[in-house]
Amino acid sequence: MRSTLLARAVICALLLGAAPLAARAEVAAADPIDAAMRTCLARSDMSSTAGQVQCMETARMGWKSALDNAWQQLQGESPQTRRKQWQKSQASWQAWRDADTQLLAAVFATTRGTMYVLAAADMQLQPVRDRALVLRSAAADASAGGQPKAGRSRSGRVRACAADARCEHAMFDMNRYYRRLQAKMPARSRSTLTRAQRAWTAYLNASTPLVDERGRIDIIGARVATLKRLSETVGND
Repeated sequence: MRSTLLARAVICALLLGAAPLAARAEVAAADPIDAAMRTCLARSDMSSTAGQVQCMETARMGWKSALDNAWQQLQGESPQTRRKQWQKSQASWQAWRDADTQLLAAVFATTRGTMYVLAAADMQLQPVRDRALVLRSAAADASAGGQPKAGRSRSGRVRACAADARCEHAMFDMNRYYRRLQAKMPARSRSTLTRAQRAWTAYLNASTPLVDERGRIDIIGARVATLKRLSETVGND
C-alpha cells in the first residue's frame, strides 16, 4: 500500500511538470482532465495498481479526445500551406508514437514492480497530453490570425540548431542518454530503440517549421527527459 501511495505521488508530480513550457500557463489552473485524474487516483477504491492504471488510461483517452478536437479546429482555421505542414507534423508524430510504444514495451519488459507498471502508463499518457496542448495552442493562434512568433529570423525560420546554444546543449544531452540507454538495453531490443529514435527525428524535423526556438527546445527537452527516464529504468526490479 505504501509503495502504491508513493507511486501515485510521483505520477502526479510528473503530470504537473511535464507540459511543454509554452503550454504550462494554459493548464496552470488545472485542466479538467488532469483534475479528474487526480481525483481518480485519490479514490480508495482505485488504490490498486490496476485502478491507478485505469485512472491514467481514462485521462489518456480524455487527452486523445482533446487532441482530436484541437486537430479538427486547426485544420479548419489554417491556410492551405500551413495545413499541409501540420498534416506532415501530425503524421510524423503518430509514426513516432507507434515506434515509441514498442520501445516502452521493450524497456518495461526488463523491469518488475508496481512502480514500473504505473510509470509505463504515465509514459503512454504524457506524449498525448503534450501533443493535445500543442495543437490546442496552435488552433487558438490560427483562430486569432496566426501572429508571427518570437524566436525566428527575419526570413521567418528558426535558426539552425548549431547556431542556437540551447538547442546544441539539449541535443548533446539527448544523444548522451540515447547512448546510455542503448548500452543498457538487451541486444535483441536495440533495434527497437533505433527505430523509435529515427521516428522521433523525423517528427522533430517535420515540426520545426511550425514552432519557434522555444518550441523546438520543448520538443527536444521532452525527448531528453524520456530517454533519461528510460535509461534509469531499464533492467530494474
